[in-house]
Amino acid sequence: MEKTNVMRILDQANISYNSYTYSPDLTNGEEVAKSLSKDPSQTFKTLVTVSNTLEHLVFVIPVNQTLNLKKASKAAGVKSVEMIKQKELFNLTGYIHGGCSPIGMKKKFRTFIDETAMLFDTIILSAGKVGYQVEVNPNDLINLISSNYFELTD
Repeated sequence: MEKTNVMRILDQANISYNSYTYSPDLTNGEEVAKSLSKDPSQTFKTLVTVSNTLEHLVFVIPVNQTLNLKKASKAAGVKSVEMIKQKELFNLTGYIHGGCSPIGMKKKFRTFIDETAMLFDTIILSAGKVGYQVEVNPNDLINLISSNYFELTD
């Protein structure tokens, strides 16, 4: 299996992980989880937003949940957040839609992880390329990207 930049960063940080591949034709996170025989509640997606102060913020939530924008704003201590336009994603993060990971973005953005990640020994998230996922301990992820757990979904 080809190593993605995310996997190289995890290797450099001596963080253990499992990697998986899936059909790049799958575009829905729940379908991806199902194809990997993983619980959608344990499989996370990475969402990039912009706040009313024009700061870009990253939220990592289960694929079967929706980001609550009020809770996201509260977690970030800003008045409001909204999703960025899909066409802005690559220039901003270096990742394309469906392959966005909170690990290894072009710039370091404040990142918030849904508190449900604490319920699992490991969580699955994008390895930075469509068709690739990594499974990591959520606390290792928190330490690697200087994040924390927040209530982000309904």
